[in-house]
Parts: sequence; C-alpha cells; structure tokens
Amino acid sequence: MNIRIQSSQYFLIALLLTPLAALHAADTAKPKPNLLIIYADDLGYGDVQCYNPERGKIPTPHIDKLASQGMRFTDGHSSSGVCSPSRYTLLTGRYHWRTRLQSGIVPLWGAPLIAPDRVTVGTLAKQHGYRTACIGKWHLGWEWPIPADRETLFKAKSKGEATASEAQRAVWQEVFSQPIGGGPTTRGFDLYFGTDVPNHPPFCFIENNRSVGIPSEFLTARLVGNNQASLPGPALADWTLEPILPALGDRAAAFITDSVKKPEPFLLYLPLTSPHTPLSVNEAWKGKSGLNLYADFVMETDAVIGRVLEALEKSGAADNTLVLFSADNGCAPYIGISDLEKMGHYPSGPLRGSKADAWEGGHRVPFIVRWPGQVKAGSVCGQLVQQSDLMATFAEVLGAQLPANVGEDSVSLVPLLKGGDQPVRNNAVSASINGVPAVRSGTWKYIPAPGSGGWGKGGDQSQPVQLYNLAEDLGETKNLAAAMPEKVTEMKALLEKLVTEGRSTPGAAQNTDDAETRYPAKPATAPTKKKAP
Repeated sequence: MNIRIQSSQYFLIALLLTPLAALHAADTAKPKPNLLIIYADDLGYGDVQCYNPERGKIPTPHIDKLASQGMRFTDGHSSSGVCSPSRYTLLTGRYHWRTRLQSGIVPLWGAPLIAPDRVTVGTLAKQHGYRTACIGKWHLGWEWPIPADRETLFKAKSKGEATASEAQRAVWQEVFSQPIGGGPTTRGFDLYFGTDVPNHPPFCFIENNRSVGIPSEFLTARLVGNNQASLPGPALADWTLEPILPALGDRAAAFITDSVKKPEPFLLYLPLTSPHTPLSVNEAWKGKSGLNLYADFVMETDAVIGRVLEALEKSGAADNTLVLFSADNGCAPYIGISDLEKMGHYPSGPLRGSKADAWEGGHRVPFIVRWPGQVKAGSVCGQLVQQSDLMATFAEVLGAQLPANVGEDSVSLVPLLKGGDQPVRNNAVSASINGVPAVRSGTWKYIPAPGSGGWGKGGDQSQPVQLYNLAEDLGETKNLAAAMPEKVTEMKALLEKLVTEGRSTPGAAQNTDDAETRYPAKPATAPTKKKAP
C-alpha cells in the first residue's frame, strides 16, 4: 500500500521528533548585540540641539535623531575635563586618577597609560568572541621606538617655516619604519586606524602599529596655531588636516559593512577627532552654521556621525546594535565661546564652566544610548551616570562577571536602560585638568579647592572649598560650604574613602598605580600610599 505524506505532515513529524530542549534553545537564543561607541572630542553639553533647545543654535540632526530613537541621559559625565584621562576611564571602567596621570594629558611622545594587563572594553568583548576595532584618536600613549642617543634630534621643534635636516629625516625614517608598540592593538582591539592626536605629530595616519607613510618634513608653518595644529613636528610631505575626519567616517562605515559579513559580532570604538582643534572644516561645511568655524565643525561632525549610522542601518545590523554616543569633555573656551554666546549659542547650555574645569561644563556631557527593542525610544533619564559605567554595562549585556581588579569604578546601566529610575550609583568623581576632583554624592557636589580648578574664570578665591546642591542650583552659583560645614566634612570623608579603597564599587580593596594627590593638599609630613607592585 502506498502512503502519501503531505509536506505539512513531514513538518509535524519533524517537530515531534525534535528534542524539546533544542526547541527551547532555538526560541530563546539571541545573537549577542554589536557594540558601537561614538566619542566626540571637546563637544559641549549645549552644542547638541536636543540638550539645549532654547540656547543652542547649531543644528545637530543626526545626534538628535539618535536621541529620539533611544535614551538621553541628562546627568552623564566623563571622568575629566580633558582628553586622555576621560578616554582611559571610558575604556577601563577605572578612574584615571588611580594612575600616574594625576593632572593634564598624556604628553607628546608619551608612554602608554593603560597597563598591558589592564582589561579594557575591547579586551572584554574579545573574550566573548567579538571582532574589535578602534578608529580615530587614541591619545593614550605608545611605546615610540625613539633611540635614546638621538631623542633630542627626533623631538626637535621647528620655528616658523623650517626644513628638516638630513639627520632629522634619517632618525624619523628609522623610527617610523618600525612597529610602534603599546597602542590599541595591544589593549584589546584587533584593528586600529587613526591619527593618534590630530593636532600633534606625527602628522600621518597610523594603521594597527605602523605609520602610513614615513614623515619626512616639518608640518608647514601655516597649519600650526590659529586653532589648527598645536605643535610642530614630523609630517608627511603633503599632509593636510581637512581629510582626517572624513577618512575616519569612511573607515568606520567600511568596518561595519565588512563586519556584518562575518560570523562574530563586533565592537567598534570610534573616538572622533572633532570638533576639537584643528578646526579643519571642509569647504562644504564652511559658513554653514552662520556662527563661527567651530560651529561649522560641529555640523560636519554631526554629518559624519550620520554617515556611520547610515552605514549601520544599510548593513542590516542596526536593530541588534547598542550605540553609545558621548564626548570626552566640554567645549574648549579658545574656540570662541564668548563670541558664540553673543550670537545666542551657549556651548555649555545651563552649566557653569567649560573644558578643563571641575565645574559642570567641564565634564557633564551629552550621553545617549540607542538599543532597539531594549531601550525605549525618546526616553530621558536624569540619574547620575559615568563613562566608567560602560565596562559593567557591557559585562551584564554579555553575561560576564568582572573580576575584582577590573572595572573598579564601573556600575551597570542596564537597569536604567530597561526603564528603571532608581539610582545605580550613589557617587561619582570627575576631575579638572589640574587634578582638582569634583565629587558627587546624590545631588550634592563638593570641590575641595577654590575656583574652577581649570581654565574657567571667576569663583570666590577666599573660600577654600565649594559645595553645591545641583538639584536646586545646576549653575553652581551658591557655594554652601560655609553654611554647611557638616556636609563638607561628610563629602571630604567620602572622597578619602574612594581614594584609599582603590575602588568605588563593592568588592575587595585595590591598589593604585601611584599615591594620589590630595585636595586640599595634605601636610608634607603626611604619609602617602606606596606604589603598587
């Protein structure tokens, strides 16, 4: 007897024969999300329209759209009012002031700030099968192979329009023909492409651990100063500044397009070089803002961000990608802040101060997360968050447990991203360029020094410390320190606890790299912490 089985019956038989556990796994298994970090450089809290709708005059449609599709944090902070320290903290989940970098930035030709065995978000992702890339500004130091006997010759600075000597070209040839150690590909990233620091030498791209080309001339004098390059030094003969930002956008888009063809998920850390100086605005964007060159550069930066997000959308990976957008610190005063304010644009929005300051304008920054299906579109969160929180957030997303010596200052933002509105952290510390800490405990803020601690002008220099209640005084106009000495004592004790325990999250106390500077300064006879082994 012939028995005919219909296709629907085949499906039913197969379904009955399939183990229930396998069916459950198929239903519940979800691919790991891609992770995209877009990090602007020197972008003020008020430079983004959705953060400053009344006193912001620069159109930022692509960043605004990202916010409308995700969650906008209004109390998000970098760990510093300047560059290198904020980058260290974002990548490691550990405050920068636990390292040797107590103030300032990683200097020109500086050594790596991230220790070789320190876990970064790139390392964490790689441990969970991710393909990782860093495209853009590194500024966390390298192991430059500069010969000790010709260090002075290698680092010589030109004065005016200068021609490199044959000896200088020879040492540059020797150094830039070698691999450069200690960079992103040794700190958790499979791939790197960028300019390290666009306003510092070497004036060339670096790909992975090698310069793209051999610098052989001093950068032309017309590109030094006037909010272009900050320092002279070795450059490619035909190097110009305008192509840098578009090249980073192109590389990022290409990495995303290529990554979706591969089986593993990706993490892309995209630290843009803009709108930091050099204000190397391309012709298509000059004059677009109607304000000044910096405002034009903000618009061009927004367009590059839009280009990268468009590539993500076209790749088909957008729905399974967590995108974080933020900035390393506030807007720099030297790009013409006073002129912008006269024209009705306030780069710090309602905040006091700007880049380099312990005041809010130095380190309260745009902080946006889009994660389709997980984060409610158009939501706003007023809870205190820190860029150090990326490490613990990614760990929870990946189902990882962080060891005691990883992400010591990182807490997961997942409860907030899922719609919760309870604090995930009770305190946070950001610092000025000079190392002056700004300590948060709830809505209270303590600065153990007079003034801005950075470049900001003003402040009552007769009052040695500052205390503000940001819930009532976001502009930091009323110093309550003299009226509330008990609160000052409490905040001072909190800072000391955070310093001495080597962490701000629950767990075993950790060593620090160096003895942290104390503010207000301790007596010279006071014991200091020994350097960690």
